[in-house]
Amino acid sequence: MWTAPDSQLHYTPDPGFYEAPVGFVPPPARGDDDRFTRLRLIRSRRVGPATYLRLLAEHGSAAAALDALPEVAKAAGVQGYEPCPEPVIKAELRAAARAGARMLCLGDSEYPEHLATISDAPPILWAMGQTALMMRPCVAIVGTRNASSLGGRMVRKLAGELGEAGFTIVSGLARGIDALAHAASLDTGTIAVMAGGVDVVYPTENADLAARITKAGLRLSEQPLGLQPQARHFPRRNRIVSGLAQGVILIEAAARSGSLITARLAADQGREVMAVPGHPMDSRASGGNILLRDGATLVRSAEDVIEALGAPGHIMRPAAPETAQAAPESATPAVPSTDNSGPIEARILAVLGPVPTPEDQLVRDLQTTPRDLAQALAVLELSGHLRRAPGGMVHLTGS
Repeated sequence: MWTAPDSQLHYTPDPGFYEAPVGFVPPPARGDDDRFTRLRLIRSRRVGPATYLRLLAEHGSAAAALDALPEVAKAAGVQGYEPCPEPVIKAELRAAARAGARMLCLGDSEYPEHLATISDAPPILWAMGQTALMMRPCVAIVGTRNASSLGGRMVRKLAGELGEAGFTIVSGLARGIDALAHAASLDTGTIAVMAGGVDVVYPTENADLAARITKAGLRLSEQPLGLQPQARHFPRRNRIVSGLAQGVILIEAAARSGSLITARLAADQGREVMAVPGHPMDSRASGGNILLRDGATLVRSAEDVIEALGAPGHIMRPAAPETAQAAPESATPAVPSTDNSGPIEARILAVLGPVPTPEDQLVRDLQTTPRDLAQALAVLELSGHLRRAPGGMVHLTGS
């Protein structure tokens, strides 16, 4: 198994009053009042997962922990401390009801068992969709937001085949590799972990995909509903992505990227770290190649993943939710590829790399016409940005 080397790619938990107690798992929540109090506890200032668990372990209940919290804060040098106000929690619960989100408490039977084993498991999760997907074997697929044409083809193939084999595909709903992994596994089961509130789609271009995931898959977040994601939220999101999964597959990522943070978290959590190799001259492949150099499992196909993790057993397709209407048979799944806004020349350069790519594949990936593509390729060739190769292939200049 790959072991993360020392680097600056760290996830730093929120500072709290305590370190987490070893091996403690809270009992299931007892009714709405207990859920309300647990939510109020974790939403209180300087109460992260570690402090939450320590308070429950020492005081026996969320209510008793809340009562003790001001004295705990005072002992830590924080004067005039007050727990999260009740109206804030009531507003969050109303927002959850409007969005159709369900609260899962650490210790509940519906809480994902695999995620519960990590040291900083989220005390509260908001879920929209089919929670049963978390009970199946999960594989996380992560990577660059600027996927190449070859990277896009690889993620569609891997996510589709692993889904057919019985795995739930987990990712972070970012543009690029994440979105492609979700789209390719909509029919077999996919989980999108949100950096902000479970009702806040970021980036907004994935709104349609997120709506489809709500109907056919699952959206998860530990954050309050309505929260717009900020930079510090994404590493926290990444620990949930890796924590849900038995293994993490990296497909195209720069040497210093959020995807490498996810790989490090996966190693720290005892998950299998896997990577798809890439061309050494393509900067998008540098992160995966570094992982492979340091001992990550090389992935060429779904068979490599199944060999590393073991077969998940029989295929388990998620049942259609009772409230969702079946899509027409002729409906075409939304398969995001690249950002289809902006000049076509820029979009071509974004998906090309050192490895020659077929022109007909570019037509499909960029959702353009052969005529428009040919004109754009001619412009880029004349300007020296790309070269043609035999067999209708093109690649970036200098490769």
